[in-house]
Parts: sequence; C-alpha cells; structure tokens
Amino acid sequence: MNDFSTDSVLHPWANGLYSIKRHGTSLTTCDSEPIQTPGCIQAHGVLLVLRLTDLTILQASDNTAEFFGEAPDVLLGQSVARVIGAERLDYLQNMLLRESLECNVLYAFTLPEREGKGALDACIHTTGGVAVLEFEATGRQADHAERDYFSLVRAAVGRLQTATGLSEFCDQVTTEVRNMTGLDRVMVYRFHADLHGEVFAESRRDDLPAWLGLHYPATDIPHPAREIFKKLWVRPLQNVAGPLVEMMPLANPDTGKPLDMTYCALRAPSVMYTEYLANMGVAATLVMPILVDGQLWGLIVSHQYTATWFGYQLRAACELIAQVVSLQLKSTEYIEQQAYRLKVDRVHQQLIAKASQTGDLVAFFNSQPTLLDAMEADGAALFHMGRWWCVGRTPTHPQLDALAEWLNQRAEFDGGERPVYATDSLSQDYPPGAGIADVASGVLAVRVSRLRQDLILWFRPETIQTVNWAGDPNDKIVGAGTHGARLTPRGSFELFVESVKARALPWTGMEIESALRLRMLVMELVVARAEQLAELNIDLTTSNEELDAFAYVASHDLKEPLRGIHRYAHQMLESAQVLDPDNRQRAESLMRLTLRMDSLLDSLLHFSRVGRTNLEFEDVDLNSVVADALEMVGVRPADNACTVVLPRPLPVVLCNEVRVREIFSNLISNALKYTRQAQPRIEIGYLASGEPGLPANTPLETSGQTVYYVRDDGIGIEKRHFEQVFRMFKRLNGRDEYGGGVGAGLSVVKKVVGRHGGVIWIDSARDMGSTFYFTLPATIHVLP
Repeated sequence: MNDFSTDSVLHPWANGLYSIKRHGTSLTTCDSEPIQTPGCIQAHGVLLVLRLTDLTILQASDNTAEFFGEAPDVLLGQSVARVIGAERLDYLQNMLLRESLECNVLYAFTLPEREGKGALDACIHTTGGVAVLEFEATGRQADHAERDYFSLVRAAVGRLQTATGLSEFCDQVTTEVRNMTGLDRVMVYRFHADLHGEVFAESRRDDLPAWLGLHYPATDIPHPAREIFKKLWVRPLQNVAGPLVEMMPLANPDTGKPLDMTYCALRAPSVMYTEYLANMGVAATLVMPILVDGQLWGLIVSHQYTATWFGYQLRAACELIAQVVSLQLKSTEYIEQQAYRLKVDRVHQQLIAKASQTGDLVAFFNSQPTLLDAMEADGAALFHMGRWWCVGRTPTHPQLDALAEWLNQRAEFDGGERPVYATDSLSQDYPPGAGIADVASGVLAVRVSRLRQDLILWFRPETIQTVNWAGDPNDKIVGAGTHGARLTPRGSFELFVESVKARALPWTGMEIESALRLRMLVMELVVARAEQLAELNIDLTTSNEELDAFAYVASHDLKEPLRGIHRYAHQMLESAQVLDPDNRQRAESLMRLTLRMDSLLDSLLHFSRVGRTNLEFEDVDLNSVVADALEMVGVRPADNACTVVLPRPLPVVLCNEVRVREIFSNLISNALKYTRQAQPRIEIGYLASGEPGLPANTPLETSGQTVYYVRDDGIGIEKRHFEQVFRMFKRLNGRDEYGGGVGAGLSVVKKVVGRHGGVIWIDSARDMGSTFYFTLPATIHVLP
C-alpha cells in the first residue's frame, strides 16, 4: 500500500504519486488502491502540511484561496503564521511540545471570521515527520452548536451499561448513536469468520426499508479499508457527491513522498466507495469501528440520505462512544457466555473426577455426565487405548480412522502451542468430509497424547442456512474507465437468497478454549496416574519378589520334615502287630495327607520358580509349541479321544518356548479334564489386531495386540468365578472330582502370561464351555 515504485504496466501512477481525481477511475481491484495516500481531500475543508522544525507550509490543498484568500503557490514555503497569526503559531508550537500528537488528532483552536470568510475549527496531528493542520467550518450557527455532547455521551454510556445480552447491547448502541447524531439510519455491522458482514442491529427512520439481518460480501469492505479502521475511531463523509480537492504538490518537497492521510478527517474517499454509497442512495455517512483485542469485530455505520455536516465536537463524541462500545462489547460477550462457560467447565471437572476414580478415560462415556453433556454438539468421540469410544451422532469407525489420520498430519498437532483444530465446514479442508456432512460438518478436535495420538473430537451436523444477501455477492462489474477497463461497485442491492450447505454452527472462541482446558486436565490426570502406577508397580514388584522368595524357601524347607513324617508313618504301617485297626487307619490317613502336602509344595515351588527365573525370548513357531503340548498331555490323533481344531496356522511369536508350552499344556489339560463329553472338542487359534470376535469383557490394554485363545465345550464357569479360578490352590469342584488336582495350573498360566507382559481372561457360561484368551506382547522383564 505504501510502495510508490509500482510498475506503470500495473498502475497508471508510474511515479508512485496517486490522486483520486486523476487515477480513481483506473482501478481494476479495490485492494490495489492506496487509500491512505489519496492525494486529495473533501472540499468542505482545507489542509496544510507543515515542517515540524519551523512550521513552514510544505503542502496545501488546492482550495486555500476559498478559505484564506490566498492561493497555494503563495502560501507554500511560508510560515503557517501567515494564515493563523503569530499568537496561534506560538500556541501550536507549545502543543507540539506538550501534547502527544503522533497519529492522534486534537482540536487546536478556532480561526475567527475575517473578510467574509467563516470561522474555522483547526485540528492538528503529526505523522511521518510532518504536522497536519485541518480546517473545517465550525457550523456553530447550526443546531448542533448548542448541544452538550459530554452530557449526551455520559447518559448514553449509562444506558449501554444496563444491557444484559449482546443483541440487546447492539440494539442500544444503534439507538444511542442515532439519538446523538440525528442521522437517518444507524447499524451495527458484524463481521463473520469469512469476513463477510451482517447487519446485526439497526435503528432507522420509520419510512426506510429494514436492513436488519442482511448480509454483505467481504469485498464490499476491501482489506485496505479494514486495516485503516483498526487505526482510527471515526470516519466522516459529509457529502458523497461532494467535490474533491487535490494536494499541491502531491509529494512532500522534503521527502518526495505523498502525505499519509490515515488519520485525516478530510481524507478523500475512494471513487469505488462513493459510487457504492450513491448506488445505495446514501448522501452522507459516519462510520466507527468496533475493535475487540485489536481485531475488527464490526462497524457502527450511520447513513444520511441528504448531505450533512459532522463537526469536530460531534465526531469527538462519536469517537468516545466507539471506544466505550469496543470495551463494553467484549465484557458483554463474556457475560453472555459465562453461564455456558461455567456449565462446560463444571461438566469437564465431573468427567475428570470420574476418570480419576476409575483410572480410565472411558469414564467420559460409560455413565452420566458424558463428554457430550458439556459442549453444545451432536456427537463426541475419543480415540483411546487403540480404539474409538463414541456418544451421540458420530461418523463410523472407519470414517473416524481416516479423519484421525488426516488430523494427526496437520501442522496444528505437530508440536504447536495450541494443538486444536476447529472448523464449521470440514469438507473445505478435508474433501472426504463431504460424505459425513450430515453428522460432522463442524469438527472440534484436540490431541491428548502425542505418543499414542489419542484424540477427543466433537461433531456438529450441517445446518442448511438461508442467507439473505443485499444483492448478488458474486456480482463483480467491470466498466469502461479513463485508462481502460475498471472495477465498478455493485449497482443492485435487491434481496438475493442463498442456501448454504455443508456448514455447521461455528465453534466459539470460548468452546475452543474449553476444549484446550479439558486437554490440559486430561494430560495432568494421565501424568498423575502414571506416577501413581509407577509407585504401585515398585511396591508390587517388591512384594512379589518377597512373596516368591518366601514361597521358594517355605516349600523347599518344608519338604524335609514332611518326608520324615511320611517315613515314620510308613514304618508304623509295616509294624502291623503294633497297631490296632483304628490306629492303622489313622496312619494310612497320615500317609495320604503327606503325599497331598508334598504335591502342594511341589506346585508352590514350581509357581515360585516361574516368578524368579529370568526368561529368554526368541522367535517361536506356536504350531510346534501346541503340538508338543498336545503330546505332553497325551493327546494323539490316532486315539480319536478328542477333536483338536486349529482354524488357521498359528503365527511365529517372540516368547519363551518352554513357558508358553506350559500355558498351552495347562489349558488343554483343563479342557480335557473338565468335560462331560465323550469326545471333547478343543479349538486353538488367534485373532489379529482389529479382527472381530473378542468378548465384551476384553481388557482395554489389549487393544492393538494379537489375542490367542483355547476354547472347549466343557462344563463351563460361572461369571462370578472368573477371577477365583486364577487363585493359587483354588478349585471350584470337589478335590477328587474331574480327576482331582491341587488347583495351581491356572495360577501358573497367569504368572507366565504376566511374565510375557500379557493378560489372560475368560469368556464362559455354565454348561456352555469356556474360552481362555491371552496375549503375548513380549514385554521382557529381567529380574534383578
């Protein structure tokens, strides 16, 4: 915008000096116009550019003769005292010393009537190393001159502070500005995320058509104009059809650069802007920005259908109103959203409390409240422990997998400070999103684990909206200009209705921040849980080592006295003449008990050795392991005593061959033992990650792992006994039923599976057979 060496092929102002009067009808795009340096002013005032060091006139508008009685070529190079007098010259010099005038326009003085010329209000500011002095008619003979703007502003601010919601507040803004200015129409014009505008509130003359709710394309307010509105608080245009006056010369003779008129009230408007207003039938306009955190939230736009006058006092009052509105609008929005924010935060805290109690994020979904009760959304999904957990209306799991893969590749999740993605039109960023627009046009996603790429997502469906445009938003008209084709503004503002699809209600800033806060709470919970588990694992490891050591010592040291008792009882039985029948029966019972005790000690000793022995892992073909296990338990195909089925060959696994053979031999032995079938059926197989067939009680930590199983058609196990069967020396049947035994086999199996980093669980029902599932992820644990 401030590049003044533009190629003449692109712009007719080859020397970089632009004038609306000369070049304003040469534009092909609005964004190419240097509106900060228009080279012209509105003709109802006069402008002087002064050198700061000596207040010499460097530039003057080409209408000084009309206001001061002397032409620009007479004034250029002269002290400004020639126009304002020595006394006011001293006053200006003092202002420059004591006031902060850089880009800050202040009233300086009123130049009294003289020689038939009306009184002029003078305002001054500095910019780019020069002082800019603007003169306008005071207009004190008009009705506005007697108005007490301070009291008007104070009363207006008081009424604005009573508004309770954003809509009510903006309605009050239009009422107060219209009462203060007396203009025909005042609107609050709100910008949307895509920069198009909407008339959000309106106060108007009763005979004027209503524009409330109308939308205007972003191109109606070009980017350069938006940038200027971030720098000033009021933009007056007293006469849309009024003449323009060029600066003499266009360039500052000291610097060779044009004057930056960003902060000038007299700055000439763009030809595109005046034609646009004329097409709307507007004769004068007063525009004030609404800024929130330095960004352009919207505009207060005032229209008059006859030319009018905007004096300095009125503009100052409107400037103050714009600043108050900008400050209060932020707090009004905050108050309006506070109840929603508190509700979201309260539910999130409840979710975190539930997850802390259960130790798992699945608590977000399995009971009230759920993740969907916090945010205003139709569906929510969590990717955790390798699988999806969903509530409400969500895409299918394959669709979620594809979406998650795409999300995890986005820059927002690649080490950014705000790992969040929010959109109200997913298909614009993610073309496959068009296929899930009915449930997920709007997506809000945060990543809660970079390592596992866990995600929390909220979904909103498309909301087919009817947007009322003031004219066709795609209407771009190119007409004939002085230097060839030129862009002209829209001439029609007839209602144009558009149906907007594949777009959801947008996520608010508060909702996005709440999602990020939940992410932090989840991460803090995970860290705390990890520390807690680490402490428990240390304690558990110590306890297990001590227990294994005790079991080994106890079982080993008890063997010798038990053998002595057995020998003594045996000797007593051999001395038949010593024992009467009762004592002989007691000695035989003692023999049986010592043999059973010896068997129990053998099992305990074996169990302790499983926990104490370091395991060596290697690639093992499970088909050979199962074949050896079948042979160990006495199953031979030729005997036709049972049916063993392998639906498909088993894989090669990193494990300890001897111990895994023990797993299969124990499970196969139990399948043969606990049955009423004449020819039992045993199925041995596996399910790869993602394959269907796992029971509902499958542990979450097995997600993504291969699961092995041994299934039988035996007597089955009731659900209430699923945990008991893995306890040492625990039998569900009588001691001598189903071949007897000490009840140590499944305890050893669980121990071996755990030594491989896996878990084992059961799916069974009484008289319906049992299936033992287990994993072998081969997380090697080396004992000290």
